[in-house]
Amino acid sequence: MFSRWQENWSALADPRLRNRPGDGLKYIPLAEGDPDSYLSFGLNLRERVEYNDAVGFGTGGSRSDSYLIQRLQVHADLHFNKHWQLFTQLEDARDYGKKVTTPADRNPADVRLAFVAYNRTMGDNTFKFRAGRQEFAFDLQRFVSLRDGPNVRQAYDAIWADWETRAWRVIGFVSQPVQYRDAQDFDDYSNRHLRFNMVRAEHLLFGTQELSAYYALYSRDNAHYIDAGGRESRHVFDVRYAGAAHGLDWDLETMIQRGSVGASDIRAWALGTRAGYTFATTPWQPRLGLQLDAASGDRHGADHTVGTFNPLFPNGYYLTLAGYTGYVNFIHLKPSVTVKPVSRLTLTAALALQWRQTTADAVYTQPNIPIPGTAGQGGRRTGSYGQLRGDYAINTNLVAALEMVHFEIGDALRRAGAHNSNYLGAELKYQW
Repeated sequence: MFSRWQENWSALADPRLRNRPGDGLKYIPLAEGDPDSYLSFGLNLRERVEYNDAVGFGTGGSRSDSYLIQRLQVHADLHFNKHWQLFTQLEDARDYGKKVTTPADRNPADVRLAFVAYNRTMGDNTFKFRAGRQEFAFDLQRFVSLRDGPNVRQAYDAIWADWETRAWRVIGFVSQPVQYRDAQDFDDYSNRHLRFNMVRAEHLLFGTQELSAYYALYSRDNAHYIDAGGRESRHVFDVRYAGAAHGLDWDLETMIQRGSVGASDIRAWALGTRAGYTFATTPWQPRLGLQLDAASGDRHGADHTVGTFNPLFPNGYYLTLAGYTGYVNFIHLKPSVTVKPVSRLTLTAALALQWRQTTADAVYTQPNIPIPGTAGQGGRRTGSYGQLRGDYAINTNLVAALEMVHFEIGDALRRAGAHNSNYLGAELKYQW
């Protein structure tokens, strides 16, 4: 489970069900006769070894890097009753041997989450409210994610509310995304210089399909793009349709961005599609998938218009963990096949082709870092890559994963001094 605060351990109010080691800490009753009043503790530990033989495709003096990243999280989940909850989580994220450390790699001893939540059901309707440092993600996490791929996940200091019926859900929040630093313990912060607010509606169709739309306002001071700089005020309009039926699954999303960066106007867009068919009655249950993504780049310099798409808060898992591909100025076509040789093992193989949406803008790596010397240089083809990934559930608490990526660069990257790149990541994830 990605979000531990959503767990419900009230079933352990029955002492006969507390029969596993640690169950005494999973459910500590607080009020006699009230199973919904309890305190619960938990822990997450992730260890990942990564090797990258060409960070940033080897440009800008980058070279091979191999290292260990470690993320430890402990939490306390206090349920006053069936309506009120106080959740707190501490985090210690470290990297060992990494040559270049970013805020997404390292966050020693800090408050990861700390919020109060209220939940009340009234007939077929439910009202939810949260205030404090929290996390949220939407859809396939293309643009608003938990950022679970890197070592430090993304949190938000926010006020959140939603109203749910059988077929509808309406969400609204105002937030200041948390910014991470590792100068000393407990020094993460948020402020008015970076804000992200949203109003969203979701509607359930035919029982298993979902249509959603939202408007968001993303604003930050001192933004920097190749063709503009200054205060960024970006209006975001997003529509998504997803579902599954008769072995077929699909997820279609499109986003338009308007607004301004300094004195320049924003005219940006993106789309993402994932579809597949699963042969559920065939051995290994193979799924044939196809992914097509695109995002705009800036087509003309010095025209007071920024066409570069801002991917907001993307999740690296959506593309690859290697970080070679950013959701900016690109066209991305990726067929894949996924099989399950046994119930606990999932294997995926994919081959992707990638182009720039416009050669006037740069090639970008995750999340939106331009490769120097690529803007306006070379052809449209960025390159191609192959990806192999395996996930194995060792038991209910421990999961292992292995991912390999090989990227063959195109002309624009080669002219910038880049070269073909390889990534290997091996991960163990423990949850209690």
